[in-house]
Amino acid sequence: MSQSIRVTVWNEGVHEKTHEEVKRVYPHGMHAVLAQALQEAGFFVRTATLDDPEHGLTEEVLAQTDVLTWWGHMAHHAVQDAIVDRVVKRVQEGMGLIVLHSGHMSKPFLRLMGTTGALKWREAGEKERLWVVNPAHPIAAGLPEYIEIPHEEMYGEHFDIPAPDELVFISWFKGGEVFRSGCCWTRGAGKIFYFRPGHETYPTYYQKEVQQVIINAVKWAAPGNLPAITYWHKPNPLEEL
Repeated sequence: MSQSIRVTVWNEGVHEKTHEEVKRVYPHGMHAVLAQALQEAGFFVRTATLDDPEHGLTEEVLAQTDVLTWWGHMAHHAVQDAIVDRVVKRVQEGMGLIVLHSGHMSKPFLRLMGTTGALKWREAGEKERLWVVNPAHPIAAGLPEYIEIPHEEMYGEHFDIPAPDELVFISWFKGGEVFRSGCCWTRGAGKIFYFRPGHETYPTYYQKEVQQVIINAVKWAAPGNLPAITYWHKPNPLEEL
């Protein structure tokens, strides 16, 4: 199954070019680390960044994408609205969407959620303990009861999102905060998963347990053999009463 899933790893790609601290951690970009992990899991993977023509998300690329992963932070505003429209349409048609870390403020995620995405945060390099609260969920497959991340940015409640259809992870931080860190929704025929870890100055995406979550999420979000979904006006009832 993994070999037939086509994944596009989208990364804003600005931090790695403008911040030496980030470049030291991800010299080839976060998308390169994620793409390698997903390729090793057997997926067909391509990458795209903000600076690519049409942000790398042409009609053709999206038509050939089963699951899109999205990391952004500095340049949410620079993502063209026409590209956002494409992504939202494809999700509603059945493409999976994995939103990572600060992608909670990305245009596609906010459009699909209909909320502000606001939260509390503190960048202090604290320990994060990511608790599995739904061990039977496919995204939690093969994981221990919690994942410990040595250094991460804190995100805290209240997180302004719609109530998740399913909650897989809750984070606890050294400062005492908690956060809904693994949230699932459906929009139209598409599945969406938000996964909190992944601050750009920490090597979080090299951690095998974190990679396993994203691999599991791709498998969960992949559309499978969905029928084509078309919306049109029906002037007459299906049956005469």
